[in-house]
Amino acid sequence: MTDKCEFIDGEKDHYPICKMCTWIGISASGFYDWRSRETSATAERRERLKAVIRHAFTDSDETYGYRRVHASLRRLGVQAGLELVRALMRELGLVSCQPKPWRTTTVPDAAADATPDLVNRDFTADAPGRKLVGDITYIHTWAGFLYLATVIDCHTKAVVGWSTANHMKTSLISDAIDMAARNINLSDDCVFHSDRGSQYTSQEFRKKLRGMSLRPSVGRTGVCWDSAMAESFFGALKNELVYRTAFPTHEHARRAVVRYIEVFYNRKRLHSGLGYKTPAEVHAKYEEMQLVA
Repeated sequence: MTDKCEFIDGEKDHYPICKMCTWIGISASGFYDWRSRETSATAERRERLKAVIRHAFTDSDETYGYRRVHASLRRLGVQAGLELVRALMRELGLVSCQPKPWRTTTVPDAAADATPDLVNRDFTADAPGRKLVGDITYIHTWAGFLYLATVIDCHTKAVVGWSTANHMKTSLISDAIDMAARNINLSDDCVFHSDRGSQYTSQEFRKKLRGMSLRPSVGRTGVCWDSAMAESFFGALKNELVYRTAFPTHEHARRAVVRYIEVFYNRKRLHSGLGYKTPAEVHAKYEEMQLVA
């Protein structure tokens, strides 16, 4: 009964209460009686939940929406319905930062025409080091753009390699792939997927991939879904950090980005694609299963 009433209370601004009571199978009088118990255990529980919700939201640096806050509560063993969490966040005025529209920035290279798409929008892998995704983005600072290259592992969704510089030369992405190779074991048939940017299709970088026994893969020009994993990370980075921060220098931006990747994104942020686990937890689980096997 309580769960049903909490759901109706959370949705009362969107649907008529009487209709929702009929749909769910309770009486309207019963719902109003539940709402009138201001000093009841339910009201006290809602106040306790608000405190926990506010903590989870603040602990995420105000980046979590109601779904991730709900997942955080579940990890703490706190029982609360998804709609109740949304309703209480609305009452508290807790609104997560919102993403900006995606824009195409890839500079295509005709040399990529001969390179196949080995991923085909399947950004999953049954083990770390078997499928990687790389991309480049830029970060505004008062001293000009800072460029960031990343390498993401498709199994754990972790940023396993990254590099920053004041240029977009091939060395930027080479440094990122070198870090990835140091952080995780790459399989002999590992796929490295990117867009058709000239840096990724250059002879210099292709030679490096061959030397590392990595198979190159590219998506189509200007089709963000072909590099959805990389775009998703950059979207989170920009939305949760870059658009909310002013960086006086490249070094200020670099330090903030490193902290976001290594402290928050890889080890603390709950990922919906991982069942609201962190990349570090998924990697640890894989290592545990390997020891058992």
